[in-house]
Amino acid sequence: MTFRPKFVTFDCYGTLIDFEMARAARDHYGAQFSPEGMSRFIADFSVYRMDEVLGAWKPYADVIGTALERACKASRVAFDPDIGRAIYDRVPTWGPHPDVPAGLARVAKEIPLVILSNAMDDQIHHNVARLGAPFAHVLTAEQAGAYKPRLRAFEYMLDTLGCGPEDILHCSSSFRYDLMSAHDMRIRHKVWVNRGHEPASAGYDHVEIADISGLPAVVGL
Repeated sequence: MTFRPKFVTFDCYGTLIDFEMARAARDHYGAQFSPEGMSRFIADFSVYRMDEVLGAWKPYADVIGTALERACKASRVAFDPDIGRAIYDRVPTWGPHPDVPAGLARVAKEIPLVILSNAMDDQIHHNVARLGAPFAHVLTAEQAGAYKPRLRAFEYMLDTLGCGPEDILHCSSSFRYDLMSAHDMRIRHKVWVNRGHEPASAGYDHVEIADISGLPAVVGL
């Protein structure tokens, strides 16, 4: 039987918005590395961003800056804080994956859409405006006082929506940031959007789709 949730909730960057953090890092540091070294640097930058959001909340510019500094240290290249700020300033310019606007618009006709994002309030609305569908709520880590994958972010979302975990369908391209925590929060209905930047993780009771064009079928539309 098809599940019709009260809300469809989404991760934003990577899932809906084309997350160009690796491209930004390559633009600034590519000339300093071999292709293999650049791949290691990008991987380090990614895992350090993950590590930086696991503690107390701080502005996302600081998350990027500190993660970049740690990646530079690991690769023994000079760190310039102005580059960290320049990368942060690129985030509001990013647009959606090509499949997103039509898929979202179809679902939005029947079910309210919600974003829960590791973002700042002053950056995310620039990105959301490009998604091509209305959102009932756009919730950020700044509002929650916590970044995903911390459960506090998901608690904030459920409290704001006034519903239980059984009432939502959560969609993300990331197990580590979203779907594992959603599982721990007893959000049974989950969709993994396979964007190719993470391997599948078994045991989390999810539906896999290649992109957002597959989402309407999941909710019977």
